[in-house]
Amino acid sequence: MRELSLDQVRTLIAILDLGTFSAAAQALHLSQPTISLHIAELEQRFNTPLLVRTRKPVTATAAGALLAERGRKLLKDADEISEAIRRQTLGIRGRVRMGASSGILVHNLPAVMEILEQRYNGIDIDVQILGSADTLAGLTQGSLDLGIVAMPQPQHKDIVIQHWRTDPMMAFIPPRWECPDLITPAWLADKPLIFNEPSTHMYHLTMAWFAAAGFAPRARIELNYTEAMKSLVASSYGAAILPAEHPDQHGVKTMQIRPLDPPLPRYTGIAHRPLPQLDGASRNVLEVLQQFRQIPQD
Repeated sequence: MRELSLDQVRTLIAILDLGTFSAAAQALHLSQPTISLHIAELEQRFNTPLLVRTRKPVTATAAGALLAERGRKLLKDADEISEAIRRQTLGIRGRVRMGASSGILVHNLPAVMEILEQRYNGIDIDVQILGSADTLAGLTQGSLDLGIVAMPQPQHKDIVIQHWRTDPMMAFIPPRWECPDLITPAWLADKPLIFNEPSTHMYHLTMAWFAAAGFAPRARIELNYTEAMKSLVASSYGAAILPAEHPDQHGVKTMQIRPLDPPLPRYTGIAHRPLPQLDGASRNVLEVLQQFRQIPQD
């Protein structure tokens, strides 16, 4: 059996509102035979008369009145869905699903969201705290629209990744430790350390920095939430290597922040499907994100 047609329901309601088949045909810009066919198909589908045609104006049977009542709600919902999709397509309103790390969410996205609220207050950002691999998987599977990921990344089919920020990695040192102005792998390797989890790009970046100097330290604890790592540093549990998202780092009074020697940059990128596959809301969020690109200084 064919699904209920909204066009047929609209025809039924127009006849009841206007009183005749001919008036409904004129209002809907349809021929009168088409109007008659719509009603005949509806009555065949429900196997019952829907209109009393012997009277003028045409009236509804009990079944026709019930269908018209429920049909008005269906048409209202359909109009609202169409308008919501139109607004999402134009970028006026909608929901954009984004994957990002906890550090990006805490330090970088609030300024982005402030601009979005000023320009597009009808767009809701649904941020999920995810690592780069899970973010790219979400983009591939269609459960995410945009993502902030660590770079470099292997090429992914149908995923565009463009540079967003270059942030220096810094040593976050407990407040009571005596430490040099520049932190080397040799100085840090035998200290209690707080690392990101081994599945993360940050972990591999950190270990490569140590390995280039001939060290392979083990962490005292591994976890994947930047602010929790900083809290442990502040409590003197250990030192951590984390990106400096802002020059005036939060927590500078409760921990020491020192540059690394040799320097270690952390690159992040904006990941998304090709532009023709993005709706207007996602394109508007992408455009605002691009305004916060940070070009590395030579």
